[in-house]
Amino acid sequence: MAAGPQPRMDKRMLRALAHPLRLRLLDLLRADGPATATGLGRRVGESSGTTSWHLRQLAEAGLVVEDTGRGSRRERWWRAAQERLHMRAKDFIDDPELAGPLDAYLHALVEQRYQAETRFVAELPEWIEDWHDKATFSDGRLSLTPDEAAALSDEILQVVERYRRDRRPDDATVVFHWAAFPRRSFPGEADND
Repeated sequence: MAAGPQPRMDKRMLRALAHPLRLRLLDLLRADGPATATGLGRRVGESSGTTSWHLRQLAEAGLVVEDTGRGSRRERWWRAAQERLHMRAKDFIDDPELAGPLDAYLHALVEQRYQAETRFVAELPEWIEDWHDKATFSDGRLSLTPDEAAALSDEILQVVERYRRDRRPDDATVVFHWAAFPRRSFPGEADND
């Protein structure tokens, strides 16, 4: 999928993605391209009936669409409707009906990121020759105002967009995670590193 405007997550999408399996299915479709419920079911350890039901829920929310150029009447292929979404907690935080879905989505997202990193660490021997000095895990702390944190995030996402392109045969799918959030300091604790 080529770069384009980043659609904003709506309430319907948030409710659909509040289920960890749906988030995983969407991630697989985005990373690896179109698939059937049966193929996805094998990858996530679920029956094709279960994955098919969850794919229909994602489709109702506008997150996946049927890939009509593949398959047959008996074999339904699905693809991600968009490569990425922009979600701002501010859009949902004041709606009491969305408190549960927002919490579930954010926790599932963090868990998915953790699983992606642990999978890479487990597979490191397979990647070591080409990626031994290229893969990066980084963290740190900055002293920023909310506006500065927003500006930093915008700048980083602009850099990411410069590298976005359709996948080429020699490309690896590179996972990147970006988060900028405040950390509560405790009395007497130095938090200026």
